[in-house]
Amino acid sequence: MGYEEAPLGDELPLPWAVSFPVPSSRETISTATSNLQALPQSCSPIPRTCWGRMKLLGAVLLAAGLLSPSAHGEQLPWPEEPSRTCYFQMLSGTDSEFCRGDLEVIYPELGDVGCMYIPQCHQYRRRLSREWGSPRVRYPQAVKSKKYVLVLVDPDAPSRANPSKRFWRHWLVTDIPGADLRSGDIQGHVLSDYIRPTPPPRSGYHRYQLRLYEQPAHGAITLSPEERVSLGAWGMENFVEQFRLGSPVASTQFLTKYYED
Repeated sequence: MGYEEAPLGDELPLPWAVSFPVPSSRETISTATSNLQALPQSCSPIPRTCWGRMKLLGAVLLAAGLLSPSAHGEQLPWPEEPSRTCYFQMLSGTDSEFCRGDLEVIYPELGDVGCMYIPQCHQYRRRLSREWGSPRVRYPQAVKSKKYVLVLVDPDAPSRANPSKRFWRHWLVTDIPGADLRSGDIQGHVLSDYIRPTPPPRSGYHRYQLRLYEQPAHGAITLSPEERVSLGAWGMENFVEQFRLGSPVASTQFLTKYYED
């Protein structure tokens, strides 16, 4: 690398006219400064010599900045910018204990949301509440020759702190063939159409619980006229007891809240 020291008080030529190796567009400024290793490691005791070398170092740093990604319009990951990373948080404590039996609830893009919080990124909460239809529900352990009952409820209506409308019914399907559950594309007798999870504003997180029961081989399962006209404050335990459904063979839940909160 060849250069001439400038007399004291004179200016070096413009940086792009100085003869030194320049970094590629992918090199950082620290990489560029490493090209100065050929220079003596200490400044001369003569002030003008030290000043000339400092000017040369400044020219190298300026040229490296001009060739950096930001100079070509590439965006740098500044810390103050919001992160585009999606964080998927799993449930813990008593909320996670509800999830058992490998029951999967699958929404577009998110995949299986069982035992997790719905993330806010990519407007997933809004799309869950406003756009997406019923999820795929898969239970790999289902017996093909048996039938099942699927229940989706919100036990936190209108809020977890005051669940006066507990077990708001969001979906109820009976006579689901085990073969359908193994594939995830369920068909059956719909007693309550799927209703999207729509937590009220400022009501905090709501649990959306799916319970899968093995359907007994007896008469048809129905809702009473009173149950059909009201979704809130559903007597789910009475329904389970009336039709002798017993304990769920599998259960899972996911948590979400109002998408603008």
